[in-house]
Amino acid sequence: MQPEIKMKSPRIEVADALRGFAVLAIILIHNVEHFNLYFLPEWEPEFLKTINSYVWEGIFFFFGGKAYAIFALLFGFSFYIQFNNRQNVGKDFSMRFAWRLVLLFLFGLFNAVFYPGDILSLYAIVGFTIIPVRKLNDRIVMFIAAFFMLQPVEIGKIVYALFHPDFVPSSSLEYLWKNTLSGLMSESFLETVRINLLYGEPFSLLWAWDNGRFFQTSSLFMIGMLLGRNKRFLFSAENMKFWKRVLLIAVLVFIPVYLLRMYLSIPSFSEGVRIPLTVITGSLSNVFFMVILVSSFILLWYGSRLKKVQSHLVQYGRMSLTNYITQSILGSFIYFAYGLGMYQYLGSLFSLLTGIIIFVVQLCFCKWWLKHHKQGPFERLWHNLTWINSK
Repeated sequence: MQPEIKMKSPRIEVADALRGFAVLAIILIHNVEHFNLYFLPEWEPEFLKTINSYVWEGIFFFFGGKAYAIFALLFGFSFYIQFNNRQNVGKDFSMRFAWRLVLLFLFGLFNAVFYPGDILSLYAIVGFTIIPVRKLNDRIVMFIAAFFMLQPVEIGKIVYALFHPDFVPSSSLEYLWKNTLSGLMSESFLETVRINLLYGEPFSLLWAWDNGRFFQTSSLFMIGMLLGRNKRFLFSAENMKFWKRVLLIAVLVFIPVYLLRMYLSIPSFSEGVRIPLTVITGSLSNVFFMVILVSSFILLWYGSRLKKVQSHLVQYGRMSLTNYITQSILGSFIYFAYGLGMYQYLGSLFSLLTGIIIFVVQLCFCKWWLKHHKQGPFERLWHNLTWINSK
């Protein structure tokens, strides 16, 4: 039987700090893109437009697709902790976890009321894939995770396109997005809610499917579980060597995959091959850059004085669900037409600053709240509902 991981373990602290870092990155991305209401003010002077372009490119290069991947990795890690703790007292957590996923889906619907780009519902759906592999040995789980990471559906499309040159992958995203946009531009909050749930949520899930997020997320859940099994977030000389090797491999793999992804932007292949190959390389480049961020964060946490700075994210990460949902509420009111409608006036630079302000306000709230409570508001609600009818 594996030893139980205590909630006061440093391993949990570095995981919470990483989770806080991921939510911070998500907030910055969402603000720069105006919570999916993409708009670049034309009245701004040229020098500010240039700065905006650098901000946009920089934020998406460093965090686009990577923040969600960190979140997914830590979701699998959290599952391991919960499963392991229940196993240590002779209980099986699988059915309780399935119920927990149902609750997460409901949280996702609530979040989708404000933001048509929610990931909680995606995590809730994909989370069921981790239950069947929870007791398999590491090699089998890693094989399944690697298979999913390679995007089997996209590989199938490429094979099909090689035998059918006229094949072009189809999607309903344009129709769903056109209707979603009309809701974001509405001055009626109730109309925005209706459109977000009717079109925005399906758009978000279909976009995730078309861009390989379903298989990528499932793979990262499993990898996060394996990291938990092997105690990779604990400090030890062996783990420090492990994360250094991981960092080196991630850098060496990311560079050629990213360059290939850039090359695919040039029309050199048929659409039937280029589109799914772009999804595969995009997913892989995001994951390997995420690994660079995670391994660097952990190495700095255990091996530098920056831990004092990073540790401020611990409390923020402990309330990640609350922070994720409340940033959607605040952001939609700031940018959407039913609220302040600031999408018309804020370029990337000032939107980034707005995101930083939201983060600072949330961080202060987290520090105050956790002085008086053990969990954040939504975390506590999720916990209580998870263990309802339990002794």
